[in-house]
Amino acid sequence: MLRRSVLALLALTLAAGPALAAAPPKTPAYIQKAIDNPARDAKQRARDADRKPGETLALAGLKPGDKVIELAAFGQYYTDIMAEVVGPKGHIWMYDLPYTDKDFGNASRAFVMKHPNTEFAEAKFDEMDWPKNLDLITIVLYYHDLQYNGVDTGVLDRKMFEALKPGGRLLIVDHKADAGSGWRDSKTIHRMGVETIVKEVTAAGFKLKIDSDLLANPTDDHHKMVFAPGERGHTDQALFVFEKPKR
Repeated sequence: MLRRSVLALLALTLAAGPALAAAPPKTPAYIQKAIDNPARDAKQRARDADRKPGETLALAGLKPGDKVIELAAFGQYYTDIMAEVVGPKGHIWMYDLPYTDKDFGNASRAFVMKHPNTEFAEAKFDEMDWPKNLDLITIVLYYHDLQYNGVDTGVLDRKMFEALKPGGRLLIVDHKADAGSGWRDSKTIHRMGVETIVKEVTAAGFKLKIDSDLLANPTDDHHKMVFAPGERGHTDQALFVFEKPKR
């Protein structure tokens, strides 16, 4: 059984294409400037050491002028940084599922009022109409939430593929559960077998370009709820960057 699992994982890796497991990149000055913006909320800034936004967005290839969709933008941790990076020539579309409105909707709408290069909507991700010719899509710590909230991830992955321009990228960060566990733990402890993310996303046509250990924590217990005391900000996380082939 173990040998079959190893062979299956090897086949999946080969099918996805070579992925770069590189050292953390240097954060470009335009990203670092946005991170250092004194207008950022102090509570958000306090999370930077764990979340490593500079290196994460550098791996994703974010740059000024980019057109970006952020799924599960509530809280605006990454939106605040990305809106500054893309600037007036870029644009950020924030999309959340409708159930989040009671806790985060007003804050998201208020954010848009202060940032004219952003817009916000609530919709089922697999049913909504998507902008086209995007440079980047991000799903940070939320892919595991999709299926139990009624999102067909196969349909969503295809919609994301169609929305990106050739060479466009998809950043996914998520909490790791046991290898090979798939969606088993997604609702109970908010983790998943991250190989399933690779399998689903590459089935839509994406190529896995980067599989980074930037946010890895080998001492993390994959059976703990991610919101348990001491866990938040310290979970073992996968960081994938997928690309829509240029041709």
